Amino acid sequence: MAVEFKDYYTTLGVTREATDDEVKKAFRKLARLYHPDVAKDKKTAEAKFKEINEANEVLSDPVKRKKYDELGAHWQEGGRPEAPPGWDGRGAPGGPGPEFHFTGTGFSDFFEQFFGGGSRFGFEPGGRDFDADARVQGRRGADIEGEILVTLAEVIHGTIRGISLQTRDPRTGKAETHSFQVRIPAGAMEGRRIRVPEKGAPGVGGAPAGDLYLRVRYAAHPDFRARGADLYYDVDLAPWEAVLGTTVVAPSFEGPIKVRIPPATGPGAQLRVRGHGLPTSRGGDRGDLYVVTQVQVPPRLTEKEKALWEELSRTSRFNPREPL
Repeated sequence: MAVEFKDYYTTLGVTREATDDEVKKAFRKLARLYHPDVAKDKKTAEAKFKEINEANEVLSDPVKRKKYDELGAHWQEGGRPEAPPGWDGRGAPGGPGPEFHFTGTGFSDFFEQFFGGGSRFGFEPGGRDFDADARVQGRRGADIEGEILVTLAEVIHGTIRGISLQTRDPRTGKAETHSFQVRIPAGAMEGRRIRVPEKGAPGVGGAPAGDLYLRVRYAAHPDFRARGADLYYDVDLAPWEAVLGTTVVAPSFEGPIKVRIPPATGPGAQLRVRGHGLPTSRGGDRGDLYVVTQVQVPPRLTEKEKALWEELSRTSRFNPREPL
C-alpha cells in the first residue's frame, strides 16, 4: 500500500530550523483553534487537529524528530522515502507477509509505519514445510498492536471509536477491510492496551485469529499536561502579582475555576485544585488539577514604569543572592 509522506514542518507552519520553543508555541496556537475539546465546530476541526497533533508528536520529541529529519533527506528528489534499513512496510523488520493499516486511530499510515509501536502482522516466516504443518495442525493468527489517539475529554467521559483495519496479502494482492467498534472506557490511562479479541491476523487451518491491541495515547492539549490522573496548567503572573498575590481563572473540564495566588508565590509553585483531574482506576475518583505559576517579566517599559522599578530597587531590602 502506498504511504503518503507527511510534511510535519508545513503542518505546524515552522521551518526545519525551528527551536523546541517555536514548535511548542506553533502547536498551542493551532490547537486552540482545532482541538476537539475546545473547538466550536468539532467535526470540521477533528481531522485538522489529528494532523497538528501528529506533527507535534514527532517534532516535539528529539528522537522522533532526528529520525524524521534523516528520513526526510531522502524525500527531496523523487518524492518517495528511502526506508530505514530492515523496514518492511509494517513498522518492523522481516520478510514478506500481510500488510495492514488502520483508520480511526487518530494517526496516519506514515506515522504508524515509521514512528508507531505496531507489531508484525501475520504468522512467522517459514517455508513450505512450515505452511503445510500449520494447515494440518492449525496455528492461531498473530496479534497486532497499534496506537489510538484519545483526547482528555474522552478519557473523562469514555467514548466509542469506529476502527477499520485493512489487510493485503502481497502474494495474491487480495485486500480485505474489517470495520468494528472499540470502546474506550473512562479513565483509560496513557499506555493502557485495549484488547479487541480476534481482530488480529487470521489463523491457519481453522485456528482462531489473533487479537488486536490498541495502546492509548493522549492527544496533546493546548492548556493541560497529564501525568497519570493529574492535570497541570501553567498560569502566567506579572512580578507584582507573584509578590502581592492575586486571583486567577484556570480552565477545567467542568468550567472556569477561580484560584487564589497567595502573596510571595515564586515561579514553579503548584497550587492544587482537588478532584478536577482525570478519572482514576478506582472508579469514580478523580485526580487533581495543579495550577503551576510562571512569572513573566515585562519585555518593554515606559519611562514612568522604568522610574518606578528603579525606585523599588533603591528602597527594597530584598537580595535574591543572599540567604533569607
